[in-house]
Amino acid sequence: MKISFAEFEPPKSGAVIVGAYDGRVLTAPARRLDEATGGAVARAVAAAARFRGNKNELLPIVGPPGLPLSRIVVAGLGKADAVDARLLEDLGGNIVAHLNGAGETTAMLAIELDDGAKVPPAETAARLAFGAALRAYRFDKYRTKEKPENKPSLSALTVAAAAPDAARRAYRALGAAVEAVAFARDLISEPANTLYPETFADQAAQLSEVGLEVEILDEDKLRDIGMNALLGVGQGSARPSRVVVLQWHGGAAGAAPLAFIGKGVTFDTGGISIKPAAGMGDMKWDMAGAGVVVGLMRLLAARKAKVNAVGIVGLVENMPSGTAQRPGDIVRSLSGQTIEVLNTDAEGRLVLADVLWYCQDRFKPKLMVDLATLTGAVMVALGNEFAGLCSTSDELAERLLAAGSAVGEKLWR
Repeated sequence: MKISFAEFEPPKSGAVIVGAYDGRVLTAPARRLDEATGGAVARAVAAAARFRGNKNELLPIVGPPGLPLSRIVVAGLGKADAVDARLLEDLGGNIVAHLNGAGETTAMLAIELDDGAKVPPAETAARLAFGAALRAYRFDKYRTKEKPENKPSLSALTVAAAAPDAARRAYRALGAAVEAVAFARDLISEPANTLYPETFADQAAQLSEVGLEVEILDEDKLRDIGMNALLGVGQGSARPSRVVVLQWHGGAAGAAPLAFIGKGVTFDTGGISIKPAAGMGDMKWDMAGAGVVVGLMRLLAARKAKVNAVGIVGLVENMPSGTAQRPGDIVRSLSGQTIEVLNTDAEGRLVLADVLWYCQDRFKPKLMVDLATLTGAVMVALGNEFAGLCSTSDELAERLLAAGSAVGEKLWR
């Protein structure tokens, strides 16, 4: 889907989305369309008994009179003083879903807030576009058959802005985030027969093109280093394990980096302690932590972030075979400590143990954040709304909680 920015002018075709505040108060673009349609917008709003202008409410007006449009959609914004960046992102995403469901191909999104709004005009347009772009993502490269009515129809979205150039500048960093998120989602969505440690490492190696320093450690190097805990997890697979080190040097020379560590089990059968068959196909997602770390490092480079950062991902495939690790085996980790393996489906902590030690020993980072699909039991405790957060730093935990709240990725310590 192509996204562009332009001054508001009722288009000659397609759909137009305008806003209404709580109490059915129309915004300026909505009032312009109301005049152009001889009051049809106001009449439709008044006739819709259950539309109040609350956030997330959508009121479609199909075939509006007086304009060559397929539809006008009035989007509820809620209370004017409560409209923030997060609400605008959600709205952009909801609009894309609605228009695809209606079969629209082109649309103009004209949500111009009143003077004094907490979100400036250029950022308003940028946040709407950001939410729309994220919602437009699909992983459909392997689809060979799909009914036309199930395919996304929206190919072009114009976001109205009083100063289009300023909106484009405001969107630049957000657009880079969209691309990085899509890159991570693509990695996570790939099946395990195409994405395994070697091919994942190959994907990461391509990020040297955006300015990252990339280093790939193969099994011989890992064995020389002493990453026996990580290698033990992957020894049952025909796919050799890898560790990828990504560095971004955007801060002061010599300053300690921020470090991000990702668990990258490209498929997790559980090993000898094999998982139940139900849900086994989902275990291609056990590398999601690594996917996020690689996507994050891509974004830091794309945005030329003024920070030093290192991202390290441990890539293994956990399979049962004649060479697989057994319950009761003892391995010596990179730190020199021995680990007795009681359950081979507790493999993530073995991978992270070696990679975390390697990171702190080599890079002496300012902080380390690891991301991992470490246990399904976290969903027993927290459900599907929150991710579990464990931290030895109160300050870092509070900053992560605040960041997660701001973008709708809720954490629970």
